[in-house]
Amino acid sequence: MLDKEKIGQILTGLRGDASREEIAKAVGVSVSAWQMYENGQRIPKDEVKVRIASYFEKTVGEIFYS
Repeated sequence: MLDKEKIGQILTGLRGDASREEIAKAVGVSVSAWQMYENGQRIPKDEVKVRIASYFEKTVGEIFYS
């Protein structure tokens, strides 16, 4: 089972100094959705996981299944 809080921490760390708005736009989600991912309230759908991994030049496994 995926750990929403751990994923949120990883995504927050990957975002670094970029704004939530910038990342949300880049991966094609709303700012509120991105905020929920970072806050551990929601896990992205598979197609969004792929876009997030691609944006950060990581594998889906490194971000969501580590």
